Amino acid sequence: MLKEGQLAPLFVLPDADMESVDLAAFRGKYNVILFFYPKDGTPGCTLEATDFSDHEEEFLAKACVVIGISRDDCLKHAEFRDENGISVRLLSDSDAAVCKKYGVWQAKEVDGVKRYGIARSTFVIDKQGVLRLAMYGVNAKGHALDVLRMVKELKL
Repeated sequence: MLKEGQLAPLFVLPDADMESVDLAAFRGKYNVILFFYPKDGTPGCTLEATDFSDHEEEFLAKACVVIGISRDDCLKHAEFRDENGISVRLLSDSDAAVCKKYGVWQAKEVDGVKRYGIARSTFVIDKQGVLRLAMYGVNAKGHALDVLRMVKELKL
């Protein structure tokens, strides 16, 4: 798992429109709120993505861009975005490579069977590319507002 003070692992992933998003491109310009979520269209993930979208302007006022990542493909992201009015960028990490870099690809045991999946997690990365917050296993409800409050306290 990553810790505050570390450099955020760099990556390039496609978004819902199949355009490449390079984390390094935000350095020196924006702070990045990076949230990892399990699956498009599920109740918790829909709540989290729409909440971040609802507060996107407030994040932008603090020079923060919000990006969501799951293993869903670009087409699924586009459907999810369009059906739910999601405005934040959604990136596809189909092989879980970035999930593994960030330590969110975790084993869960269900009925005695070990399965891997994304642990809902959020990272706040400053303009220099340093992790200011690393939150693992977060609850979707009210999370976007909690992150916004923390960003204001960090005075990024």
